[in-house]
Amino acid sequence: MTSPAAPPHPTRLVDHFQYGLDAPICLTWELTYACNLSCVHCLSSSGRRDPRELSTAECKTVIDELERMQVFYVNIGGGEPTVRPDFWELVEYATAHRVGVKFSTNGVRITPGAARRLAASGYVDVQLSLDGATADVNDAVRGRGSYDTARRAMENLRAAGMSGFKISVVATRHNIGQLDDFKALADQYGAQLRLTRLRPSGRGADVWDELHPTAAQQRQLYDWLVAHGENVLTGDSFFHLAAFGGPLPGLNLCGAGRVVCLIDPVGDVYACPFAIHDTFKAGNVRTEGGFTRVWRESELFADLRRPQTGGACTSCSAYDSCRGGCMAAKFFTGLPLDGPDPECVQGYSETALAAAGRTVPAPGQDHSHRREPVFVSIGERPAADRTPPVSACAEHPLAGFRPTELP
Repeated sequence: MTSPAAPPHPTRLVDHFQYGLDAPICLTWELTYACNLSCVHCLSSSGRRDPRELSTAECKTVIDELERMQVFYVNIGGGEPTVRPDFWELVEYATAHRVGVKFSTNGVRITPGAARRLAASGYVDVQLSLDGATADVNDAVRGRGSYDTARRAMENLRAAGMSGFKISVVATRHNIGQLDDFKALADQYGAQLRLTRLRPSGRGADVWDELHPTAAQQRQLYDWLVAHGENVLTGDSFFHLAAFGGPLPGLNLCGAGRVVCLIDPVGDVYACPFAIHDTFKAGNVRTEGGFTRVWRESELFADLRRPQTGGACTSCSAYDSCRGGCMAAKFFTGLPLDGPDPECVQGYSETALAAAGRTVPAPGQDHSHRREPVFVSIGERPAADRTPPVSACAEHPLAGFRPTELP
């Protein structure tokens, strides 16, 4: 892969990345908004299926494009991607066309039979979502019974002989103190721990003030990652923490529109998996030229690949380390994109966050089971939250679904 706009003699890999490549390194693809859970921090406000979602044939056309572009792998998510009736068909089609697959799941359909199927494949990676090392912490965020569901999926994968799957944790105020427990859990199952950052997008906007780690916890997280980071995946989640002292393992760069992007269930392409909003929509795979044209010719992506000024952050001694932080986190808290990250560890965002008249963008599309704001409480969730309402309407592929019915 090349970076057409890169300087003539880049000396570091990151220099190539910041000017963009002719194909994404990793493409996040949300196959469906349908989900059996209603996680309070869901980036895409998932729950109900969108009847316009890409068909099986359209998904295969996208995979054909990714093969031609030599995309390394796709990170499939949702919603809960495994509830699509053609999920396994699409996974097998992708791997047969030399496009690796990593998919994120809450574990609801990782039955013993599915686990054996996964263990037999050398081209599919599994990420199980878990946001608490104990049921009370996890289920307050992900819903009652979700901890047991995830642990059952881990047991099934281990029994099938599959090692190296990922346990994916969104770092929150309530689970930072459980980092050692998460690592021990991953070690117990021969898995790898993956930590990601809470972003204030989707339903996450409702709970960000309540759930995002405190300043002291940010330092605790940084110190823990310095000690354990070589064995823990973080992607590009925590490069804003580099201002504490030095870069952490990972990309340490906002890759939006440069090396990563997102395709949503209806084919819309966004610059960032954490910024599902019209502001960051670059096009749609159903238009002429498909995904390839969107990636290579979108005006939005071209703008993101130009040299960035860094705004006020360039005067900070830590700018070369944190590069101003996360674009999505700034956007969804109403901060300027060339200003400091809302969780700036130097404290430079505090004044901006406290400013009167700050406008917070409205979330994008909402596919939630429920419409009202959600609130988090550690312990028993309200009765209304215990079982997300699922009607038998054709829009929802989970209607009548029972995990025990699967092989």
